[in-house]
Amino acid sequence: MGGFDFAFFAEVLVGGLLSGVMYSLVAIGFVLIYKTSGVLNFAQGAQLLLAALTFVSLVERGVPFVLALAITFALMVLLGLLIERVVLRPLVNQPPITLFMATLGLSYVIEGVAQLVWGTQVHELDLGISDAPLELGGVLISSFDLFAAGIAAVMVALLSAFFRYTHIGLSFRAAADDTFAALSVGLRLPRIWATVWATAGIIALVAGLLWGARLGVQFSLSMVVLKALPVLVLGGFDSILGAIVGGLIIGALEKLAEVYLGDLVGGGIESWIAYVAALGFLLVKPGGLFGQRLVERA
Repeated sequence: MGGFDFAFFAEVLVGGLLSGVMYSLVAIGFVLIYKTSGVLNFAQGAQLLLAALTFVSLVERGVPFVLALAITFALMVLLGLLIERVVLRPLVNQPPITLFMATLGLSYVIEGVAQLVWGTQVHELDLGISDAPLELGGVLISSFDLFAAGIAAVMVALLSAFFRYTHIGLSFRAAADDTFAALSVGLRLPRIWATVWATAGIIALVAGLLWGARLGVQFSLSMVVLKALPVLVLGGFDSILGAIVGGLIIGALEKLAEVYLGDLVGGGIESWIAYVAALGFLLVKPGGLFGQRLVERA
């Protein structure tokens, strides 16, 4: 009977961590919207799909890569602004379930429009990134996953700098900490909300291209949002750091469970183990690892 293979364990763990970064990208879009306005934006998956579908369709029609990226970028920013102005702003101060249902309905509208414009066929998205395995320290790592992790790290660094050092970023943090206090000192919340929704559109663009390159651009791509929910439960719905840490935990858990427990449960554990972990975590720490604990006084 052979001993424990640490090299293989490290390979599985690193692969899971890198896959978790992809979940974190989607979860960060949720966090930005929820932190500022308390809205669980279920349309994030449809935005992700629209970004990938628009980009790949433009490229297939002969539009240069950089120009297609710029057009898609502008579309996602405009879409974010329109969603905030036309859909969410009129529903300010409505119950959370109303806002959630609005984003749920919006997701179907976006998917329907995308289907009318681009059709339903599956598209192959090639970003020019090889998926050949790289050997680092005796561990085989997917070059695509490594690239995705690097993109995610850059995005997190840019977002952190934006919200820490810019005026609109400081306004965002103030509005997230105390909406009424932000209003009392003259901050314009509609402008802050519009900026956040536009930023969420950009995140959807990046996540859409990476997920589209991995899975192919198809309408099931919008269901990636379901992968972000366990991440948010573990990390906290209002923490960017929590979205990153939660993604890493879920990614590692899925890969390790599939490899080491898959034979015991008959396979397929990777598709549901994250939700079991999230459910168990809810019973212990409902606010997540980094979520703010709400204190209500009677």
